[in-house]
Amino acid sequence: MRDYITFMLNGQIRRIGDIKPTTTLLNYLRETERLTGTKEGCAEGDCGACTVVVGELRDNDVRHQAINACIQFVPMLEGKSVTTIEYVSNDDVTLHPSQQALVETHGSQCGFCTPGFVMSLYAAYLHESRPSRARINDILAGNLCRCTGYGPIIEAAQTMYDYFPTNSHLKRLEDERRLLGTLAHRESICLRHQEWSFHLPANLDEFAEICADHPDATILAGATDVGLWVTKQHRELRSIISVARIAELRKITRNSDKLTIGASVSCTDAELAITEMYPDFSELLRRFGSVQVRNAATVGGNIANGSPIGDAPPALIALNAQLKLRKGKEFRTQSLEKFFVDYGVQDLSPGEFLEAIEIPIIRNPEQLRCYKVSKRFDQDISAVCGCFNIQLEGEKVSEARLCFGGMAPTPKRAREAEKALQGVTWNEAAIADAARALETDFTPLSDVRGSADYRMAVAQNLIWRYYFESRQTGDETRIVGRQSAFG
Repeated sequence: MRDYITFMLNGQIRRIGDIKPTTTLLNYLRETERLTGTKEGCAEGDCGACTVVVGELRDNDVRHQAINACIQFVPMLEGKSVTTIEYVSNDDVTLHPSQQALVETHGSQCGFCTPGFVMSLYAAYLHESRPSRARINDILAGNLCRCTGYGPIIEAAQTMYDYFPTNSHLKRLEDERRLLGTLAHRESICLRHQEWSFHLPANLDEFAEICADHPDATILAGATDVGLWVTKQHRELRSIISVARIAELRKITRNSDKLTIGASVSCTDAELAITEMYPDFSELLRRFGSVQVRNAATVGGNIANGSPIGDAPPALIALNAQLKLRKGKEFRTQSLEKFFVDYGVQDLSPGEFLEAIEIPIIRNPEQLRCYKVSKRFDQDISAVCGCFNIQLEGEKVSEARLCFGGMAPTPKRAREAEKALQGVTWNEAAIADAARALETDFTPLSDVRGSADYRMAVAQNLIWRYYFESRQTGDETRIVGRQSAFG
């Protein structure tokens, strides 16, 4: 077992052993490497000023992704590459196309946020070919700017493809692929620093064994939540077990009955897998934070952390998803809706972990609709998330599964509303009964995201919205007698 990690930083290999495991990549870059182009704005993965590009060898090619350095821990970089703003240009004279386009469009003013924008554009340039305006908005949603109004930056994203990288830029990418190949190994790693430890098991069986031996350890996936425990709550996480090197947990498989997603599959990869099956669910995943957040965050983490306002659980519960749980060599399957016991409490015994999520494939995927209501469209937590899976036989409801986030201490099905719909004719009278039944199902709280009355009104209007959308014919929508919260 190794007691150090190796990774590439701006083309050079780094070997690190004695480091506090919760040292963020941002702090390491600025304080140890003196690479101060990467900025701290929020320290919670919202503003994008700390964006860097991380490369990982996949199928003998390097996959580059923008991530937030402020909530990534240094040990998570094992076997990967990190590119910062200081290394994007070829030299002091030759800019990369992502930089040159920003210069030509006057896309920088005070300059504090500019390195983060460059890194987001750089990652897009490496792997995307002239994205649409809508996709550009997605790419840049995780980078905030107080000066330019975004117009010049969007123009830069559109025009950077008119510029071409130099041979030197291309050679760097080939050298990166080659060096990452030399860093690959099958050994497990345990970093120790004073009273802290960070385990990086190399396979699933060893991960299960370590979890069983260290039941109080924090299991770490993308750190988009756990990172804030450190940067905002100042928690001291003495023992961490990372899933970063476990290939089995990153698998996505599909057969005729179900789609199985490994617990450490990123939201970015899950979105790609789900798009064809459940377009509305895919759109919900697209609104998870920003590109930087989705590149790091995992579907399993969104479930295992047990937040009542996590957006994936309502959709998965509406689909009757099942969880594969494991402790040591023991396995069990649990329905997702029964996994959430109470606020912050899940049906997990000490040392047990989530291995995979099994999503049934339904006959009519369009019957699943997912709605997220938040103050901002991008990078915001839901006030209410409603996901509905309603099946009709002719004009009668044969099955109804309605699940909400933000309405209770856990993601929760609306059982009384479901009863009001079961077996009845699909019409406005049934929807009115189901909407009233929500007042029996839920007693929502008031907080900064919305009052109890607001949440109830939104939840009821979401059921009406589902009904109206189900009645769409071509470009016409039959809407009578009811105004929704969406205008």
